Amino acid sequence: MDFEAWWLILIPILFGLGWIAAKVDVRQIVSESRNLPDSYFRGLNFLLNEDHDKAIDAFIEVAKLDSETTELHFALGNLFRRRGEIERAIRVHQSLLSRSDLPRPDREHALHEIAQDYFKAGMFDRAENAFQEVQNTSYAISATRALIRIYEAEHDWEKAIAAAAHLRELTDEPLPQRVHYHCERAQAALSAKEPDFDRAATELDAAQREASHNMEQGGSQASYARIAILRAYLARRQGDGNTERQWLLSALERSPEFAGLMAKQIMDNFAASGQEEQAVSLLRDHYFAHPSLDVFEVVFAALRKQGFAPAWQFAQDSLRQHPSLLGFDKVLQSELTQEQNSDGPDQLQQHMPDFDLSLLRSMIEKHTRRMDKYACRVCGFQAHTYYWQCPGCNSWETYSPRRPEE
Repeated sequence: MDFEAWWLILIPILFGLGWIAAKVDVRQIVSESRNLPDSYFRGLNFLLNEDHDKAIDAFIEVAKLDSETTELHFALGNLFRRRGEIERAIRVHQSLLSRSDLPRPDREHALHEIAQDYFKAGMFDRAENAFQEVQNTSYAISATRALIRIYEAEHDWEKAIAAAAHLRELTDEPLPQRVHYHCERAQAALSAKEPDFDRAATELDAAQREASHNMEQGGSQASYARIAILRAYLARRQGDGNTERQWLLSALERSPEFAGLMAKQIMDNFAASGQEEQAVSLLRDHYFAHPSLDVFEVVFAALRKQGFAPAWQFAQDSLRQHPSLLGFDKVLQSELTQEQNSDGPDQLQQHMPDFDLSLLRSMIEKHTRRMDKYACRVCGFQAHTYYWQCPGCNSWETYSPRRPEE
């Protein structure tokens, strides 16, 4: 009974304390809100209505009235940057950094913000310095990602490799782009006026190690395809056709979807040793298992050299199984080329004497021109050339080796 009596006394006391605390909180909120200028609330209202011009004007008025409102300065700088008014964003963040009484967390925040301003303005040198200043802060991960993008844009692959290694220490996430950094260095060594084969081989060895590490974490097959294609190219430059063929066939087996990127190289390798028939048979079988417009074009061109019948039989079989306006357009293009290079009318033209092939192709090409592109899976950026890194969003390995129609 004594215990229950104590509860009867305690409950009203707790209720009363809660009521008093609530009244104090409400009074404090009302008091603080009265101290805020009306332009602050107008700015919020404009921002909610996505009227950024009026919101900026309202917030500038607040900032003039109270220069100590750091959070408002950050919001204002972000609005300027989003609207593309980079100079105004930089001035806002510079005004914060010029304050000697700015707390350390706010100073780091301002450095990170002004680094983003410089980056968006294309002032990579200043952006790099600013991002490096926040490397040992809570902004380290985002700053390192930004530094990687800067080094990629500048094609400074050595710095990009180091920055990606630092990012791996911070996040332990798979970084497939490290493979491509070494591949870019290898490609540069092979494309130089005086090719450095040893350096290219060293870079490809490093790329192979990175690819093996990524495969353990569920990496894609695109990395292996690029390494194998470059190793095959290196072997060809060194006059080693057998090694070139081994790498090409290995890539064909391990990365079958990327066959279109190496089909022409495979055909040239086999043709150099008088084995073009074997290459045609190999690529034709591969095409029916893994259809690709680029493989179709290489096989059709090789068969067309042998005559009209085998090439058109392959074309008919292919287009029946995998209908494609792009494929048919490539066939017509090949036939028009044959007609221009021959003395007499082409065999297809003999079967269609009353039809103008150039007119037919021009009609189809209007529809296929927009399809004959590779597309990024992330941003949708389209290009006639295959890219390992998307020029639109800078993502790696996001281009499919097939066109959208395929």
